[in-house]
Amino acid sequence: MGAIGAIEPGLLILDKPAGQTSHDVVAAVRRIIGTRAVGHAGTLDPMATGVLVLGVGRATKLLGHLALGSKAYLATIRLGVATTTDDAEGEPLPPAGATEHTGATEHTGEGRDAGRVDLAAVRAGMAALTGRIQQVPSTVSAIKVGGRRAYRLARAGEQVILAARPVTVSRFELLCARRREHEHVTDLDVLVECSTGTYVRALARDLGAALGIGGHLTALRRTRVGPFGLDRARTLDELRADPRLSLTMDEAVAAAFPRRDVAAGPARDLGHGRPLPAEGAAGTYGVFGPDGRAVGLVAERDGMARAVVVLRPAP
Repeated sequence: MGAIGAIEPGLLILDKPAGQTSHDVVAAVRRIIGTRAVGHAGTLDPMATGVLVLGVGRATKLLGHLALGSKAYLATIRLGVATTTDDAEGEPLPPAGATEHTGATEHTGEGRDAGRVDLAAVRAGMAALTGRIQQVPSTVSAIKVGGRRAYRLARAGEQVILAARPVTVSRFELLCARRREHEHVTDLDVLVECSTGTYVRALARDLGAALGIGGHLTALRRTRVGPFGLDRARTLDELRADPRLSLTMDEAVAAAFPRRDVAAGPARDLGHGRPLPAEGAAGTYGVFGPDGRAVGLVAERDGMARAVVVLRPAP
């Protein structure tokens, strides 16, 4: 199937495959739909799969304004082994001589048999990592340290010290535990709902450290970003077979923002970048013209609704 012809702007909710970076996926989508005007909101590690939100055409202007602060994941945590990257892509750390994780120092298990781990203790450890917590990101995260990405520094053998920062974990729930006593490990299937900036790898690391047995992430699937879930997601193969988007720009604005409908005159004014009278609404919201199309996003200040981004400029 060839590329889309004159593509309408919109969002593509993609089910990212494992083994590809978010940039790899953007490049593939550009080839499939035949336009370079493709961007993504947030990233997923190469080992992760699931929801990746992409904007196409003028809808790329939405990406920085989408309310994508809440995310949901299905993950597998292996207790009994800590790794250099807090996930399965790193090297196992020795099973003794644990130290507290600071973002720069290694931490490992205490040599206890994780194949016989007490699940009540696991649940208690998960509860302690739920709510508003201080989390030290993984040393191989994309956080910048002195203008350079932490993962680049770490892979170059440089010391990386990251400060703890506040994140919110609204759910950290045990779905299933599979004891692998012959390997002295236990695999936990978990559900995580959290704020943006939360590292599920760090939850795996910190749970293992709290239990004294080490832990790392072996699988991660993002099931939701903001209002966009796997029910709207398409794979790259599906996109190649039928190259169409998940939501038009109008559907995306309606799904992600509160809505205000205006008459033709105010719609034209906003299309020219002029402010509209305020309505007393908080936050950013979408303004729709009488034709049902999104004209732009606005936020109110000083008694006026001022343009955050104009999506359809007036002719």
